[in-house]
Amino acid sequence: MERTDSDAAPPPLGVGMIGYAFMGAAHSQGWRTAARVFDLPLRPVLAAVAGRDAAAVRAAADKHGWAAAETDWRALVARDDVQLVDICTPGDSHAEIAVAALDAGKHVLCEKPLANSVAEAEAMAAAAERARERGQLAMVGFNYRRVPAISYARRLIAEGRVGALRHVRVTYLQDWLVDPDFPLTWRLEREHAGSGALGDLGAHIVDLAQFLAGEPLVGVSAQLETFVRERPLLAGASAGLSASGGSDRGPVTVDDAAVFTGRLASGALAVFEASRMAPGRKNALRLEINGERGSIAFDLERLNELLFHDHAEPAVTAGFRRILVTEADHPYLEAWWPPGHGLGYEHTFAHQARDLVVAIAAGTQPVPSFADGLQVQRVLAAVEESAGKNAVYTPVPVLEPVPARAQV
Repeated sequence: MERTDSDAAPPPLGVGMIGYAFMGAAHSQGWRTAARVFDLPLRPVLAAVAGRDAAAVRAAADKHGWAAAETDWRALVARDDVQLVDICTPGDSHAEIAVAALDAGKHVLCEKPLANSVAEAEAMAAAAERARERGQLAMVGFNYRRVPAISYARRLIAEGRVGALRHVRVTYLQDWLVDPDFPLTWRLEREHAGSGALGDLGAHIVDLAQFLAGEPLVGVSAQLETFVRERPLLAGASAGLSASGGSDRGPVTVDDAAVFTGRLASGALAVFEASRMAPGRKNALRLEINGERGSIAFDLERLNELLFHDHAEPAVTAGFRRILVTEADHPYLEAWWPPGHGLGYEHTFAHQARDLVVAIAAGTQPVPSFADGLQVQRVLAAVEESAGKNAVYTPVPVLEPVPARAQV
């Protein structure tokens, strides 16, 4: 039977990814899956992946389904079959790659945190604004926004179900650095990572607090601590959060933990804690939001559930109730399984890919934008400034349009 126009496959969108380790594997899963689950207006094609080690990047390409492998990210950006560049490298290279890709006429997805400094993030936001005027779009990869329960929590807050916000509490705890003999990977070196638990975990919870509240943080009071100040030098390659070390040791130049309070633009109070030194906590991102009419609570380790308390209910029956976020009417769930069949961490990357592809096809700004990433970076910088002044309350600069002339 002859195909009709309505049967035609959607046009391809060539994706090139730079970096292939932990985040590269997660992003690959998202790109492979999105068009198989959602009806997308463009079809992601895994055109090429780039990394410095020729053998390792070729193996990653074969494992994750990328058609070609490059050892120079500039060669990947220059490829005619790449229309979107996905950046999964350490933070010290985000700005250079993103600005070059946007200036070359590519769409860009960049992992969080957006950069290692406010200056770099400003240059990236400026490049994104210039590119948007030409039709190229940029998004920062805060994937936890794409957990259906968190997206649904945002919907409830926006609908006024908890009323005016009063308190926001968010913690993100892990334990992979508890062992003092865990080696000195790039995540523990300021020149590569920018900061430690603050940038790695704190960036996520700052973004979630601002996303759910629908308003920015305007000031913070913070403390940072590095509990293990020297670690074995890395012996060989690291993989994800695993690595092996040698006998020589080197200095840890980032924080192990960050605690800070904040104030939102409306006056609501916020409390944050980020640590990679919390024994027994593997990926414990927990949040609670209290408003004048009710409360919402969420635990990433039970990511298909949302707790909701409606304070208007009679006291004899009122309390937190468990919402199983697996119904077709919940965010993203229309394309997945029957009710009660839960999703996992990897699905957030398929949702991220879906949202970006839809935005590119429509020509609309995807969120979170590079401007959103810059706002998070300004909060992180204020946290570090406050901690350096013994927790003095430090205002977060109001996000203003970034001049297009800003450069890296």
